[in-house]
This record gives sequence, structure tokens and C-alpha cells, in this order.
Amino acid sequence: MISLRDVLEGTKGVLHGSAAPDLLFRRVWHDSRSCEPGDLFVALRGERHDGHDFVADAVRRGASGAIVEARRAEELASLGIPLVVVDDSLAALLRLASYWRQLFDVPVVAVTGSVGKTSTKEAIASVLAQRFQVVRSRGSYNTDVGVALDLLAIDPDTDVVVLEFGEAYRLGEVRELCALAQPRIGVVTNVSHAHLARMGTLERIAQSIAELPESLPEDGVAILNGDDFRVRLMAERTHARVLFYGLAPDCHIRAEEIESRGLDGIAFDLVAYGERNRVRLPLLGQHSVHHALAAIAVGYEFGLTLEEMLPGFHDPRVQVRLLTVPGVNGATLLDDTYNASPASCMAALSLLQEIPAQRRIAVFGDMYELGWYEEEGHRMVGRRAAAVVDRLFTLGPRARWIAEEAIAAGLSPEHVFATDDRRELIEILRETLRRGDFVLIKGARGMRMEEIVEALRVPGEERGS
Repeated sequence: MISLRDVLEGTKGVLHGSAAPDLLFRRVWHDSRSCEPGDLFVALRGERHDGHDFVADAVRRGASGAIVEARRAEELASLGIPLVVVDDSLAALLRLASYWRQLFDVPVVAVTGSVGKTSTKEAIASVLAQRFQVVRSRGSYNTDVGVALDLLAIDPDTDVVVLEFGEAYRLGEVRELCALAQPRIGVVTNVSHAHLARMGTLERIAQSIAELPESLPEDGVAILNGDDFRVRLMAERTHARVLFYGLAPDCHIRAEEIESRGLDGIAFDLVAYGERNRVRLPLLGQHSVHHALAAIAVGYEFGLTLEEMLPGFHDPRVQVRLLTVPGVNGATLLDDTYNASPASCMAALSLLQEIPAQRRIAVFGDMYELGWYEEEGHRMVGRRAAAVVDRLFTLGPRARWIAEEAIAAGLSPEHVFATDDRRELIEILRETLRRGDFVLIKGARGMRMEEIVEALRVPGEERGS
């Protein structure tokens, strides 16, 4: 809950209409489609839409106030709700979030990196939730708007906040998020080619990500992936205490004797603080080990015991990527359609290889934002696929490189099908799949690979993990 008084103070806005200063809003929100009774709606201008055009819709759904810009205030006054009038809605939202953050002395954990941010954030939040009241980023909504809205969800019962910071479109963005949220603990997952088109080089991506450990206070903690040499170098760029997690022998929190149990999860020896414990977790794929290690490292920083932490990994939110779905003809679908990068495709193929199956089948769509690495990134996935799958299907012009490289690496052309036609692909798959098949489906979010999953799943069956 946030009062109108706090909103006016935090935004430096002016009230249009009459309302008591102690009027309470249950939530600050920006999407009229999901507004609920008692919300304060923020009318933000975007590249394609102006939130002021949806204030009336927000009111119909129950919004009891709105932050609007002066240029539209008069025309919206007839809606009959109190309006907080500002010059710039986004700037006002960020001011309000900063103001609200200052009112609460709660620790903030921030997570950033090229890939694995959301999975790591969810693992950390679920581990901490075993003892504490946690506010966590919603999904992967990790921009300035998302971070601001999450900070505004803090209330007097909040013990800790876990936020995801997205990769920047420009240098300085992560630093600005740090100034807003003031994290005490920063977790860096990795540096990879994902979103290379935004920043141009891996060095610039690393520079952007490094803004998180650089911004931590001296009494803070930088928890860094010790298996990524670019992340390791960030230890030299922070005044905070440094902890490495990973598989390397010098990592403070490390995993040894890793055992992938396919769809039954993973097991490994956790070596930390002079102790060794065998850990079994319901997470899919060996790449999940790093998510778990980061979460465990944070848990230790908050004083949790390993026994306290382990139940947190059973929270279904932790397995945000790959889900198992019953498919047509008795096949099992591995829904990894959340997004795709060369690194995440390689990890998904490794998991597919570990699963006992009659046939292993991969369905890949285009990957986006790879810049100069675009062709090589797709071809690398193709080479790996040739060593893992019995059948390969691709969708999109870029994914044809995957198909070409898989054939060049030895996969029979008869077992490879490439198309740009989604309907054709679905029909071919319906004809091809049979009992005992495990089918990995993955591609960029813009490729809408989830539509293929929906077309191939058994009607009425629920997703599971």
C-alpha cells in the first residue's frame, strides 16, 4: 500500500481533483489490461503506444488514481479519479521508486548477466523465502520500469528484495539501476554472445555487466561465476567482498561429482566453508548447477543453513525455462521456448542427450540479436545437434544454418527438415512423432515457438516440470 501523500511527495507531482492525502493505493501499475481495483495507474509513453490512451480502460478495471503528464491532464479529468500530474511519467515513476526505496532499510540482491538471470533470480528468491518475506522481480521484467515497480512493492513486512537487472542497450544503464535499487549483494551469471547486436562486442557486454559489482558498497558482496573468465575479472573492479561460485577448484562455493539424472534432476557434492554435502535438486540440466550454487551462496550470506535452503528449489518458479509437456502420439515435449541463445541451446542439447529416449528430436527456431556472431552461433548449435539428435527440424532463415551445419557434421539429410512455414512444420511433426520420442523445442521469443508446443501437446494435459 502507498498513500497519495507519498505519491505526491515522491513524484513531485500536483494533484488534479480532490482526494484525501491518506488515500491508499494497493499497487502501482502500468498495464491497463491487468489493472485491479485500488491500483494507481502510471500512464507511460512507449515507442508504439501512449499509456494516456488507456487510462479510461484502467479506470474501468478498478484503478482508483493515475499518474499522468500535464499535456493530457485536462482531457482525463472527466474520469473522476484523482490525477497526479507530472511533466514526464517515466521520470516521475523512477523518482517515486527511489523515494520509496529510501523509506525501507531492506537489503537488495541484484542479478545480472547475459543468460540465466531469471532462473538464478528465482532460485535465490525461493531459497530466501524459506525464512524471509521476499519481494522478487516479476518474471524477467528487468528494465528501469520493471525495477521501479518491484521496488514499489516493498512494504513494512518485506525482509529482502531480489531483483533482476537486464542487459543494457547502452553503457551506464546497469549503473543507473544500481543507483535506483541500491543493492548490497550483486550476482553475475556470465558474459556471452546473447544480445551481441545491442552492444557490438563481448568486451562492451562485459563492461556493462560489470557495472553491478562496481556499484556495490564496501560492505556489500559480489557473487561472481568463477568459471567465466570475463566475470572473474570483475573481482578487480569492485570494492565489495568477492565470492566465486562454480566448478573451478578455487571457487568458494563449488560443485564436484556432478550427476545429471535427466528428468529426475541433478545431484552434486557441494563444497563450501570447509564442508562437503551431497545435494540432490529437482532442476533440469547440468547448467542448472550454476543457478543453484549462486542461490546457495546468497543463502549462506543471509545465515541460512543448507537444510533450510534445499526446500526452496522445489518451488516451481525456479524451473522457469524448460518444462515437460505430454505430446501427440505419446511423445514428450521439452518446452524451452522462453528464449534462445547459442549457450542456452547447447545446454538444452546436453540435457536432451542425458535423457533415455527412443529418439531424440530437436526443433530450433531463429536466434536473434547475435550481431556479427549470428551465423557462427547458429552453426555451432548445428554441430552439437548432429552429435545428439536423431531428427532435426528448423524454423526460419537463420535456423537453416543449424540444419546445414548438422548435415555437414554427419547427420543424415533424410533426418533434417528446414522450413520457414510454421504450419508446414507442425504438420510434419505431427506425422513424425511417436511414443518414446523426446522433443526439444527452442528459439527466440520472437519466433513464437510456444505455438508449436501448443499445437503438439495433448489437449487437456497440464504442463509439468
